[in-house]
Amino acid sequence: MALDDTSRAIIEQLQQDGRRPYARIAEAVGLSEAAVRQRVQRLQDSGVMQIVAVTDPRQVGFPRQAMVGIRTEGDSRLVADVVAGFDEVDYVVISAGSLDLLVEVVCTDDTQLLDTVSRIRAVEGVTSTETFLYLGLRKQTYAWGTRRADPGPAV
Repeated sequence: MALDDTSRAIIEQLQQDGRRPYARIAEAVGLSEAAVRQRVQRLQDSGVMQIVAVTDPRQVGFPRQAMVGIRTEGDSRLVADVVAGFDEVDYVVISAGSLDLLVEVVCTDDTQLLDTVSRIRAVEGVTSTETFLYLGLRKQTYAWGTRRADPGPAV
């Protein structure tokens, strides 16, 4: 889905406050409330955005978090698809460099973390893992905006 400046502005409004009333968003972007409501629905239906409550997992009963770096052989996308199906996994990125995948896991304790990492290691195509424990959360934001940087004049 191609985004125009108005859709980008609506997304930015919701990144600042996902509960912002459509009437306030409409006022900010120059559309009617109904038009904003329709655009938000299209953005959600197309998978461009979700509106969710972002929590600190430690505060809601998941004190053990880690990023697991995974090295694979073969098609890393296949491994990513399998690992993405694990309940404890909330983030999967295919990456370049020494790690093929970066996977964030959220667990209730070390036992569940060990079990999850063991299950990841057992996935066909996984050659090794490296686990990075989270010791504290200092920043978690999803409000980076949608505006592309001006590339400047063409050379």
